[in-house]
Amino acid sequence: MGGPGAPGSCAAATAGGRIGVSFSSPSTARGCSSAACRTTLPAPDRPQPCSADDPQHAAPMAIPPSYVDLGKPARDIFNKGYGFGLVKLDVKTKSASGVEFTTSGSSNTDTGKVNGSLETKYKWAEYGLTFTEKWNTDNTLGTEIAIEDQLAKGLKLTFDTTFSPNTGKKSGKIKSTYKRECINLGCDVDFDFAGPAVHGSAVFGYEGWLAGYQMTFDSAKSKLTRNNFSVGYKTGDFQLHTNVNDGAEFGGSIYQKVSDNLETAINLAWTAGSNSTRFGIAAKYKLDSAAFLSAKVNNSSLVGVGYTQTLRPGVKLTLSALIDGKSINAGGHKLGLGLELEA
Repeated sequence: MGGPGAPGSCAAATAGGRIGVSFSSPSTARGCSSAACRTTLPAPDRPQPCSADDPQHAAPMAIPPSYVDLGKPARDIFNKGYGFGLVKLDVKTKSASGVEFTTSGSSNTDTGKVNGSLETKYKWAEYGLTFTEKWNTDNTLGTEIAIEDQLAKGLKLTFDTTFSPNTGKKSGKIKSTYKRECINLGCDVDFDFAGPAVHGSAVFGYEGWLAGYQMTFDSAKSKLTRNNFSVGYKTGDFQLHTNVNDGAEFGGSIYQKVSDNLETAINLAWTAGSNSTRFGIAAKYKLDSAAFLSAKVNNSSLVGVGYTQTLRPGVKLTLSALIDGKSINAGGHKLGLGLELEA
């Protein structure tokens, strides 16, 4: 027998108040495959990896968001919790067989126009299939079939068709997304009689940094009709996002979760050839577990406020108002009312 560190030595180890003996040899130190090493300490207390020179196992890299979801937390602070100029009702139900129904209706207080939609969705989880049927008051029918994680892990294929009985217009689209650690790819093909349009996007992420590209190629015109770039940085409570669209429109946003109750966001946009700059600040404050308050203002002196209250489980009420700060006495302000029901 040699010293504690010599080949073929035994060393006493204490874990959780219990003493065991570990055995190491040149052939088993790294793999920890000998019976002695496997049985000296109970499984929960046995150190992993067994050898000190083994590297630490790094946590798996996160899957980055799709291109359209870059900067989404900041946009949600600006958009959710408001419904200016609308009276809206949303109803979500689910049958015993697993079919989900979503019904939505809204009335524009300025024009009086009423819009409505109905959506049914059924998920066949065993085969990764989702069937969706849609209808709206413009009398447009839509069918969508999606299959996910069946042909390859992280791959989702969607077949989307729409049909308008009034005009006879038809459209079809094939969507594909592939997402794994550090990468999120997307490719959609719109079928048109003049020629299909191809939409592509890619987002790469590494240690919180995000870089994305989005393009659209019109085969009928044989040219790129959209060419967008984006760069961002993301942590647990902070997100920064910048983008350039077609080399002419520049934008950026910042999202920060200040505390468990307060979230803030800033956005900035500027268009080349124009002296106008769009700037806005928004915040969302959680009053308690059932209510939150939203507020936002932009450089045009438009002030929006919203209040959302969960009246009971499955019943949510939203009140909102948009005030023109430049002409408070002139009128033109907008109110909104929303009610969401879920069962």
